[in-house]
This record gives sequence, structure tokens and C-alpha cells, in this order.
Amino acid sequence: MSQSDNLESYPPFFRPNHDIDSSENACKTSVNSDSDSDCLPVIDFLCMNPENLSQVCRDCGMFRLVNHGVPLNLLNQLQDHAKKLFSLTFEAKQDLFSSSSSSSCCSPIAYFWGTPALTPSGDALKKGSGTQDHNWLEGLNVSLTQVSQFQYEDPLLESFRSLLEEYGRQQCRVAKTLFSTMAHDLKLCSTKSQSYLSLPTGILRVYRYFRCMDSHKRWGIDVHTDSSVISILHHDEVQGLQVFKDNQWLDVKSIHNTLIVNVGDMAQAMSDDKYLSVKHRVKVNKEKERISIGYFVFPADDAVIECSKYKPFTYADFRTEVQKDLKTLGFKIGLPKFKSTQENT
Repeated sequence: MSQSDNLESYPPFFRPNHDIDSSENACKTSVNSDSDSDCLPVIDFLCMNPENLSQVCRDCGMFRLVNHGVPLNLLNQLQDHAKKLFSLTFEAKQDLFSSSSSSSCCSPIAYFWGTPALTPSGDALKKGSGTQDHNWLEGLNVSLTQVSQFQYEDPLLESFRSLLEEYGRQQCRVAKTLFSTMAHDLKLCSTKSQSYLSLPTGILRVYRYFRCMDSHKRWGIDVHTDSSVISILHHDEVQGLQVFKDNQWLDVKSIHNTLIVNVGDMAQAMSDDKYLSVKHRVKVNKEKERISIGYFVFPADDAVIECSKYKPFTYADFRTEVQKDLKTLGFKIGLPKFKSTQENT
């Protein structure tokens, strides 16, 4: 049985015989898709400078990164391993990621499905307001601070863990250089630069977006901004990512051996709203699944973000408010909750 036909690998909710309300989470926003052009500006990692990076962070908030130095073989192996793991039966995946190993520390990889909203420990966060919406995805949340301290007995999972560890090192390198360039543009002092991007906070999310016959009524991930400082995405040849740019939704092309970088909420606050934490979403496909791997990095929990447009707050404060809003309201409010009094008047 091929991966695409292996419906036993889907959580029961997403199998065709499940009774799903077709009005749930319906897609209502039109998309301007031009297959002949790429909607994202391009940054060459080897020629990057504060001026060209500043422009795309201010104007778009998302860009394509080329010449990033992440080995293509590593990217391909990660995609292959992810597809193999996700093609296991749903019950096997639940057992695999909850089983114990010879290591004494907690597993750095947590399995989730139906929502990208997770607690700090990687567990799926139940949304409030009685919502029954489900995102058409499953995924793995990877703690990079723990991944090097753990060994799995399962050979496939241990090989995947090793690849994730190396990928995390590569993404730390890329993120550090990107933020150093941003900090130069924003004229951040060295103390703020060191605390505003805390590499130990970095996590990986490996997503699999399911095939869905009602693809026009479902979302892989609905409209959102990232809470991170920087997010870096690698995805396979199946398109699905959309970005809100120039007051319209645009498809982001899948281009071989490139990374997608977007500004997160924390970078927007640090920049005093000069940078744009861009809205984006992920649609699903009728015929094909999609694999993407995201790297997200945050400030140190106790780093105080100070600027004129927001009340001073830490990332720990921000995360607490986001988690509370998701539980009680079912959606994230984010930065508007921290607007300064002068901004609200």
C-alpha cells in the first residue's frame, strides 16, 4: 500500500468514513495565484546586508532564502524519514512516541494532530469556546535542547532524531546570522541582541498535511502570525503555504533547495512595528499530502522587550497570554494585548 493510500495512518477523525460537518472552518477568502511568478522577495544568505534584509522585513515580513548552506542531502533525508514515520498506522505512531527508551530523560519528540496549538511541553492545547474545528494535519514537536541527550531504540526514529539534531544546528547558524543582521539594522545594543534571540529556545515542528476532498472548506493551518522572533520553513514540492501580501492572499511557490523565512511577533515588537509579523496560512490538497519542517526561535523567557508602541513585556508574559486566549477564546490575540496606553488612545 502506498503512503497516499494508507488511510490507517490518518487519525480516525480524518478518515473518509468519519461524519464531518462540511460547514466547519470553511474557506471564505479568495486567492490571487500566479503560477508564473514567485510572490516572495529573495535574500541571498551570502550577500545579505542590513539594508536589503531591512527592506523585506518592513515591506513583506516573509522572504525566500537562497545559498543558505544547509546541505541538500540533509533536507532530502529529513523529508524521506518524515514520510516513513507519518506513513505508520495512527496507533503505531501513538505507541512509538509515547514508549520509553533506554534514556532516562523525557522524549524530545512529541506527536500531535488536529491542531498546531501546543502547550510548552508539546501537548495539544484544547481550544475554548466549544469550538470543534480541526486543522487538517498531524505533526511532531521537537525540543532541540533535549534531542542530543536522547536515544531511541527504534532504528528509524533514532536515525530521524540524529538528522533533526544536525538540522537544528544548521538552523541555529542561519537564525543567528539573520538576527545579527536585523539587530544591526534596528541598532539594538549587545545586551538586547543576546537576550532577544535565545538559541536554546529553538524548536522544530514537522508537519504532515492530509489529503482532503473538501479542500476548499478545510485548512491545514488557518490564518495566523507566528509568536517567534524568526521562523524558517522547508517544505516539499507540494504547494500550500499562502501569505497575505499587498492586501491579497498569494500562493508561495515550492522552489527546490530554498528556505522560507518569516518575521514573528517578537521581532515586530522589538522593531517598534517597523518589521511586519506577516499573516499566513496553509491550505490542503485533494490529491497530495504535504510535508514541511519549521524552525522557530524565541527570546529568553526573562528578556524584557522595550519599545514605544508596547508596554514592557517578556516572552514568558506573551506566551502565557496566548495560551490563555487559546483556551478561553479559541484564538490568539497576540501583540494587540500589549499595546501601550498611548497607542490605544
